[in-house]
Amino acid sequence: MKFSKTGLILTLFTVTGLQAFSQKTTSGKSKAEQVVKDMQRVADWQINKWNTDGYKYPKVDWTLGACYTGIFALGNLPGNERYLDVLIKIGEDNKWNTGKRRFYADDYCVAQTYSQLYLRYKEPKMIAPFRALADSIAAQPHTEPLNWKNNIAMREWAWCDALFMGPPALSYLTLATGDQKYTNTAIKLWWKTTEFLYDPAEKLYFRDETYLNKKEQNGQKVFWSRGNGWVLAGLVRLLEGTPAKHPDRKKLEKLYKDMAGRIVSLQQPDGSWHASLLDPASYPIKEMSGTGFYCYALAWGVNHGLLNKKAYWPAVEKAWAALTSSVHENGMLGYVQPIGASPDKVDASSTEVYGVGAFLLSGSEIYKYNTK
Repeated sequence: MKFSKTGLILTLFTVTGLQAFSQKTTSGKSKAEQVVKDMQRVADWQINKWNTDGYKYPKVDWTLGACYTGIFALGNLPGNERYLDVLIKIGEDNKWNTGKRRFYADDYCVAQTYSQLYLRYKEPKMIAPFRALADSIAAQPHTEPLNWKNNIAMREWAWCDALFMGPPALSYLTLATGDQKYTNTAIKLWWKTTEFLYDPAEKLYFRDETYLNKKEQNGQKVFWSRGNGWVLAGLVRLLEGTPAKHPDRKKLEKLYKDMAGRIVSLQQPDGSWHASLLDPASYPIKEMSGTGFYCYALAWGVNHGLLNKKAYWPAVEKAWAALTSSVHENGMLGYVQPIGASPDKVDASSTEVYGVGAFLLSGSEIYKYNTK
C-alpha cells in the first residue's frame, strides 16, 4: 500500500491518537476519571504558568475570558471546586468588571464566567457591573451595517469570533437574572451577524467582510477553523440560555445541526481539523483551538439530544484523542494557532490560553457523557 507523505503522517497520527485514547480508557480507571485527570493536567500547567510568569494579557482580556470558560467547566465537576477558587480570585482582582471598550464583544467575553459563578454562589457583586453594561447593550439601536470599516467591531458583532464572546455573556446573564431581554438581544444580533457572514451553501461563517471574496491556494473559499469553532461553541452556549419554547429556538437548533454536519464532514483522519477548513493541505497539521471548540460543541449536542449518538460520538472520541495527543509531558497543550484572523501555521510548541479553554470545555462534556 502506498501513502503520500501527508497521508502517511495523518494515518500515523490517527493510529497513535486513538491508541493513546484506548490505552488511557482501559488502564483501570473509568473513562470519566481519565478525562478529569487529563483536564487537571492541562489546567494545572496553565495556572502554574500564570503563577510563575504572570498573566500575558489583562485579566479581563478575551483570550483569558475564553480560558476561564473551560476552567469553570472543570471546577464545576465534582471534587474540582479548587479551580473555581482561582476564578473567584480573578473576578475579585477585576472587581467583577469587564474591559474598558463598552460595546466591543471581546471586552465582555469574561462576563459569561461571572454569571456562571453567580449561578453557583449567588453573590450579586459578581454580575452587577455587567448587568448595567448589558442593559445599555440591549438599549442600543444596532442599526449599523456590518461592513468592516469605521471601527464597526467596537459597536457591532461584525466578525465571527464575536459570536463566542458576546452571545454567551448575554445568555448566561439571562440564566442568572431571569430577565429574557438579554438572550433576546443576543438572538437578534446573532441573526444579524449570520445574515452577513454565513454562507448557507457551505454551512460555514466567513471571518468578516474582508474574507467574503478571498480564496485559498486551492481555489476554495477561506473558512478559518478557529473562527467557525468560535461560532459553533458560541451557539451551544447561546442555546443554554434560550428557553425550549422561545420562537427562535428551533431555528437556532437547525443552524446548529447544519453546521455540526458540515464540520464533521471536514474532520481529518487524525481526528483534528486543520487551520483552513476547505484547504487543509495548505496547513497540513492538526490545530487544537478549532478542534477543541468543535469537540466541545459536538459532545454538547449529543449530551443534549440534538445530535445522534451513533453518528456523532465517534467524531468526538477521535477529536478528544487528537487533543490529548497534543498535550506535552508537562501539561502544556500544543498545536494551538496563535492570535489571528485567518488560517495560519502552527506547531507542537504553539500554545495559547483559549486553546486550554476549548480543551477543558471538551473534557467537561465528555465527562458528562461517561457519567450519565
